[in-house]
Amino acid sequence: MWRRRCSPPPTWRRWSATPARSCTWRTASWPCSRPTASTPSPATPRETAKEPLTVDWDAGHYDTGGYEHYLLKEISEQPETITRTMSGRLDERFHVAHLGGLNMDARETRSFRRVKIIGCGSAYYSGQIGAQLIEELARIPSDAEPASEFRYRNPVVDPDTLYVAISQSGETYDTLAAVQELKRKGGRVIGIVNAVGSAIAREVDGGIYLHAGPEVSVASTKAFTSTSLAFALLALHLGRVRDLSPADGRRIVEGLRRLPGQIEQILQQGDKIAELAKKYAPHPSMMFVGRVRGYPVAREGAQKLKEISYVHAEAYPASELKHGPLALIGPDMPTVAIVPDDELLDKNLTTLGEIRARGGQVLMVGHREPDAKLADDVIVIPRNEIELDPILLTIPLQLLAYHAAVALGRDVDKPRNLAKSVTVE
Repeated sequence: MWRRRCSPPPTWRRWSATPARSCTWRTASWPCSRPTASTPSPATPRETAKEPLTVDWDAGHYDTGGYEHYLLKEISEQPETITRTMSGRLDERFHVAHLGGLNMDARETRSFRRVKIIGCGSAYYSGQIGAQLIEELARIPSDAEPASEFRYRNPVVDPDTLYVAISQSGETYDTLAAVQELKRKGGRVIGIVNAVGSAIAREVDGGIYLHAGPEVSVASTKAFTSTSLAFALLALHLGRVRDLSPADGRRIVEGLRRLPGQIEQILQQGDKIAELAKKYAPHPSMMFVGRVRGYPVAREGAQKLKEISYVHAEAYPASELKHGPLALIGPDMPTVAIVPDDELLDKNLTTLGEIRARGGQVLMVGHREPDAKLADDVIVIPRNEIELDPILLTIPLQLLAYHAAVALGRDVDKPRNLAKSVTVE
């Protein structure tokens, strides 16, 4: 039945000119409201509530600071940048990470049954590291997927899933579009971004700012490590409201505190890594392998090498070599093997033996010197907690890619065909 308090105007023009009054009517059970003369018309300018933001960057961030390239400067800044990412977020008393920017209380944090991480390029690989950290520390099923694929496959959006969008610039178009699709379907989305006030930072429900400072070089280095560290903080945060014990929380917090000094130790091997880069750079292709925690590190290492040196590089799980890629191994295809000193050490060393038996050269990145028969060259790095080792394992691969690019005379900071912020499809 229709019920009407007052008649609607015959035209919008007449309505907008009518003296101020209120008119509400109902058609069946749907309430409708007409604007009054005091309501702005579409052509009337309206005030918007905008709050100014102060970005904590200065001109010094955009200077090479005496380094030959921005990329080398940004690699060298990583002890300071990850210290800033951790600053004020670690609680030594309860061995937790405080992440107030997530805008979630403990009850809501416990309600999620799955974590889905989306990003592009190096952000996606850091998301793979993050998924491993969250599964190990918080025991929540987690996985990472390229945002550029996620947005096109009509994903099922689960209300019990926490979605994490990663972008250094906060403007990556594919990631932004995926966030908007998730929001449209009612998903809970948080962001891990570096640029304050960016599009993704404004779109998500909450998140973690990296505070890594501007990254000028196209290839991501310090933003990658800070993102991986942010995932360690998120995993610690999720774990401590679930089943991660105080003792394990203390162990992770202490490991996080050791990271800046250990990265500094790795950077001191720059001259040795530069010599190794000169040795391997002339090869037309390289293979990168790793298992479980080492696999996303291998993917990021291959990405860095190919994007700034233009050397073809492939990354595979070490366990998959015998299922096809082993056919590529030979004297002209060196292998960079990620071999942390963890529960998979023996299996990784067996993989090195398979490569050497087929005439392949091996550059091993790990925590100890292996048998001389298993590797031609070794980069030994400090050991941290096994969950945090991937953060350290990426640093020598960044230096290897940088020095290989310099040896080949490449434009290190502005590699061909690439842009720092991908704002188009």
